[in-house]
Amino acid sequence: MVEQGTHKPLAGGSNPPSATTSSPDALAALVADGAHAARIPPAAHLLLAVSGGADSTALLHGAARAASSIRPGWTLSVAHLDHALRDDSATDAEAVAADAARLGIPCEVRRVDVAVLARDEGRSIEDAGREARYRFLQEIAPEGALIATAHTADDAAETVLLNLLRGSGLSGARGIPRRRGRIARPLLGARRATLRALLDDAGIAYVDDPSNADPAYLRNRVRAELVQLLEAIRPGAVDRIGAFARLAADDDTLLDELAAAELARRRENDGAIDWHQPPARALGRRVLRLAIGDPAPSAERIEATLDAAEGERGGVRIELGRGREASVIHRRIRLI
Repeated sequence: MVEQGTHKPLAGGSNPPSATTSSPDALAALVADGAHAARIPPAAHLLLAVSGGADSTALLHGAARAASSIRPGWTLSVAHLDHALRDDSATDAEAVAADAARLGIPCEVRRVDVAVLARDEGRSIEDAGREARYRFLQEIAPEGALIATAHTADDAAETVLLNLLRGSGLSGARGIPRRRGRIARPLLGARRATLRALLDDAGIAYVDDPSNADPAYLRNRVRAELVQLLEAIRPGAVDRIGAFARLAADDDTLLDELAAAELARRRENDGAIDWHQPPARALGRRVLRLAIGDPAPSAERIEATLDAAEGERGGVRIELGRGREASVIHRRIRLI
């Protein structure tokens, strides 16, 4: 069901709307400023990922307004993936297509049964939906186009907290990057409450997906309970978590660069990795993860490989998942 957003007071955070700027212009400024931070050039084709919710609707209207004024070099198109998780999910797709049509922006809609996909691929519903969404976006994005998603500062903070709850290392503390390859997130510095307030002030309708309030999903509990508790204890907690994530990203990037140099130094002519003089364990983990590539093995398998390489025992094979193995003989690691 498409609902007109009701006006809500801001819940703190950055980017409040200006008293002298119209709400559509404020949305355009948020998108344009965020695009600059995400290294989106003044002339670019942006494929906007629009679910119909408040955040992506703000991205759609902000980008459309920006393209007609402060970023006239942009070409826009819209993509919507119907996950088929609700009986009325097709109405979300209709709402997005109608909104895009009113703005004169072409829109492509596709329906994928994410529940079936999750079962067939052995994934959670959330993971299967995310993978299906990005596959769809990558598939239909024109050559040279950037894909813009509507992740916000709130999403970034939630991601950091979720990763910490899962026992992630420094890489998980990075949260969500503003730009990774052709994926750009121009609203990553904006607060969700700010976007909703601007939409409500402008009378722009958006979809409220009831699944976003379902406590069965861990992210929803983190959003509704943990983030609210942190903001109550320390107002501005979301922005501070974002600042921490940016610092962690800098440190993580530096360690990755050190690991790449260390891997190159240890790589032998036959492809094996010399481990006779092991590096510090923190660097060793990164060297091994970099050598193995994506998807990264579990932390337990990485540790087992390092233990074998640093021990006296030879002829050890460790399963790394996805049909990959590490063979450790005489303090040399060979990836198979």
